[in-house]
Amino acid sequence: LHSTQIYRLNGTDPEGQEVRYGLSFDPGSKEYFSVDSKSGNITLVEKLDREKQDSIDVLVSITDGQSKVVERVTIFVMDANDEKPEFQNMPAIIDVLETTESGISIYKVEAVDRDTGSGGSVTYYLQSAQSTLFAIDRHSGVLRVKSGEMLDYEKAKTHFVIVIAKDGGGSFNGKEQFMSSSATLTINVIDAQDTLPSFIGTPYFGYVYEISVPVSMKTLPRDKYTLTFTPSVQASEVSPEGRLMDYEVTTVVIRVVDLNNNPPTFYGENGPQSTFELTMYEHPPEGEILRGLKITVNDSDQGANAKFNLRLIGPGRMLRVVPQTVLNEAQVTILVEDSAAMDYEKYHFLTYKLLAVEIDTPEKFSATADIVIHLLDTNDNAPKFSSDYYIARIPENSPGGSNVVTVTAFDPDSGPWGEVKYSIYGSGAELFLIKPDSGIIYTQPWASLDAEVRSKYNFYVKAEDTEGKYNLAEVFVTVLDLNDHSPAFYDNFLEKTMVIGAPVKIEAVDDDAEVPNNVIEYAIMKAEPENNIFDINADTGEIMLKSYIKSMAIIQNITKKRDCTWSLVVQARDRGHPSLTTTAVVKIDITEAVRGPLGSFLMQNRNKPLQILGMLAGIISLMIIVTVLISTATFMRNKKSNRILPNRRVKRRPKTQHTWLFKNPLKRPERNEQKFKVKEEEREPEVIVENVNHNNNAGRILRQWPPPPPPCAPPPAFCLPVERQWVIPTVSATVAPKPLKKAVVTRQDSVSKALVSELKMRLEQKRKPDH
Repeated sequence: LHSTQIYRLNGTDPEGQEVRYGLSFDPGSKEYFSVDSKSGNITLVEKLDREKQDSIDVLVSITDGQSKVVERVTIFVMDANDEKPEFQNMPAIIDVLETTESGISIYKVEAVDRDTGSGGSVTYYLQSAQSTLFAIDRHSGVLRVKSGEMLDYEKAKTHFVIVIAKDGGGSFNGKEQFMSSSATLTINVIDAQDTLPSFIGTPYFGYVYEISVPVSMKTLPRDKYTLTFTPSVQASEVSPEGRLMDYEVTTVVIRVVDLNNNPPTFYGENGPQSTFELTMYEHPPEGEILRGLKITVNDSDQGANAKFNLRLIGPGRMLRVVPQTVLNEAQVTILVEDSAAMDYEKYHFLTYKLLAVEIDTPEKFSATADIVIHLLDTNDNAPKFSSDYYIARIPENSPGGSNVVTVTAFDPDSGPWGEVKYSIYGSGAELFLIKPDSGIIYTQPWASLDAEVRSKYNFYVKAEDTEGKYNLAEVFVTVLDLNDHSPAFYDNFLEKTMVIGAPVKIEAVDDDAEVPNNVIEYAIMKAEPENNIFDINADTGEIMLKSYIKSMAIIQNITKKRDCTWSLVVQARDRGHPSLTTTAVVKIDITEAVRGPLGSFLMQNRNKPLQILGMLAGIISLMIIVTVLISTATFMRNKKSNRILPNRRVKRRPKTQHTWLFKNPLKRPERNEQKFKVKEEEREPEVIVENVNHNNNAGRILRQWPPPPPPCAPPPAFCLPVERQWVIPTVSATVAPKPLKKAVVTRQDSVSKALVSELKMRLEQKRKPDH
């Protein structure tokens, strides 16, 4: 229809730019459509006529202002049943003898409908058919005198017959429409005489070739393939005006020698027929015979002249014909080949050509017949949704009963089978209802949506026809956040201590679910006793002194007071629309910066003793760990480098000595054989040995043999395990000191020496009780 929206273009730009749509036609072409550049809605602006133009080329474009994409689209104009049948030979006037027998054709009406499909098929009817003397074949348009009726010139010299041509119906503007035309046929009845002519010398016989020229019949040859025909010969009286009047008919028997001059011919129940129609349900079983089609094919020739093939030509391979080769005559059988393709939703009717072609003749005579199959619908389709899933958005705090989204499913079946009922189910469907007939999904009357509690729901929607066939789609509902929460401080009155040069921070929270509703901006509304001394970071809430304030003296000079306590009214505003605000009073004590980071920390957190204690405990623990690690590393290094090698053979003690194991709690031993062993021999006189290892600063060492270790448990495991056995020799010696430069004692060395001394002292204490 004119000014009807027929389509909507939809496109996006990957960079998020707004797109515009365009529509153009080839030069010289008629512009049937227009497009709204913003929405993409395409509107019909010119009336379409398929009979004049059945396809239209359109150039569709989309642009973001910089780039433009153009595509050619071909729009096919679908046929609508908008054409009436048009008579080709009506109105007309004909003359008919009153002696015309019933059933004889007296006129053939022809009408043409330019529509396609069933809208283009034409059937004929007579108006007031019950009260007239005539009958018309609804398919061929042949007009005859009704069976059992006779024309009578004395009763009626003229008859007016109104013929109606009606199409098979088709869609027009979404509705089924049938169109028809009518015309008048004037029939003049011709008078007949009472005395009929009569033939003499009957019966008449003769012989002739099928293609013989007019010669004496007695000279025509004959053969075994002769046929007998009995044509009727009419003898009519002629009026003085030259018109034929009464007549007599006789039969002449002629035996004709066969020649190939007859094509195959299709017959129905009432004689030769070129169109066969059948009504049946869609999807019949494969291999089923179409019993409603009673078709016979015949070739009146003889022998090879009467041999021909049958073929079925039509959409797909839904049907096949049996037999495929015929001699003279056969009953034609049509079988179902592809049941699935015989679908009412695709074809309301099927049209096939039945073709018969001679095989072994040079003429290759042929014949065709139309087979029209009207399909009836069955419930062979389940409803199908327009989309596999639907995405909906609804603002939070929407009242109960608010519409969410409309789902649409279509069942192409006709009648009650095409009616769809909707329902929903699933864990996310408890807050929603659906109207069974329209597919409108809405919230429960008592439902209260809150994006902060739950912002996502998904559930299934079911579309079902009257026999229980169904399909499913998924619905995703997003609850849109509204700015319904104000920012909130943890306390409406805050106390802060500010060190000059360092900011203090305040913080508010917003319980809204999404940005920008929960994004907060901070501002100082008022400061006492002086307004122009503080700045605030609008995003982080950090409050700081103006950049020119470097000391307490400047502040005291500004306020003329010794008191450095300020009261600030701070506002927190979210970025929603409309925005919501909250204020809090912040009391700030300003102090001078304390030297060193520890003092600054203590000053800033003087009102938080737990934080100060935690920091001090952490520092002390860190120092202890570092000290233990350094001492252990130093001890291990000295153990490896301080070994004294004797100048004479050392007599070792028996192997019954206890072994001391020192395990490192921070390191897993690589193997069980790693042990810390101390072995001694019997005490011997003092000897002087050279320091073979040249350990550290000592040149010669005077060492007394220690007593044997006591048989007791090893000391607590706080030393690192050694990689090899440390054997303490039982050699006493004195080493003369060598003057060296005094080593620089670091704090780390002092700690290490202290730990080593403590270890030795514990070993001595454990040995004394054993002696």
